[in-house]
Amino acid sequence: MLKNKIAIVTGASKGIGKAIALDLAKAGVKLVLTARSEALLKKLENKIIKMGGRAISIVCDMKNENDIINLVQKTISTYKKIDILICNAGIGHFDLCENTRTSDFDEIMTINARAPFILFRECIPYLKKQKKSFIIAIGSVVSVKGYANQSAYSASKHALMGMCKSMAKEVSNDGTRVHIICPGGVDTELVSRARPDLDTSVLMRAEEISDAVHFLLTRKGKGVIDELHLHRESNIPFI
Repeated sequence: MLKNKIAIVTGASKGIGKAIALDLAKAGVKLVLTARSEALLKKLENKIIKMGGRAISIVCDMKNENDIINLVQKTISTYKKIDILICNAGIGHFDLCENTRTSDFDEIMTINARAPFILFRECIPYLKKQKKSFIIAIGSVVSVKGYANQSAYSASKHALMGMCKSMAKEVSNDGTRVHIICPGGVDTELVSRARPDLDTSVLMRAEEISDAVHFLLTRKGKGVIDELHLHRESNIPFI
């Protein structure tokens, strides 16, 4: 079902993005891997090729609009189409609001909200050309909740949620589905910085998020899942 589909995965060099890329490669998806680290991207690209998959890696700074536009154009020049856009790249600064610099807030909003907006805008004309296409954004539990020391990060993820809701209405008639996955604690570098108090043994693994992506891309039926929320097994739900 996914064989020979073309997917862009941002933040692909490690963590959730890497897990998503590897899972999609196993399903036969042709990948465009992007992040800031050329060395890590090349390592992942080579691993996928050794698995029998196909991937290219493009270094992209999500703060740079021209980099993002170039990413999309290189994807088209290489593969001629885009079927799937995975917006995973993100950063966080974690501190009390009173200790958060405006420059930190601006950087979070630029990467976590502005960059996906540019990607949506640049990819939509190509996604619309496919009979069925997907945008999947990786949000967070703070897309819908708030935690102390995470006001700037939460603002960026709320913004991403709002964009996804609007985008879903704009493109649904063109065959493009927009989903946002909102995980709680995942064993990644970012979560370790945000919540150093958490025991990593109780955190979700990045592969659990990639499983959710795979589910959204392959499920059948007329029902649509707009938001998918995942929380730690040790966390009490619905709070």
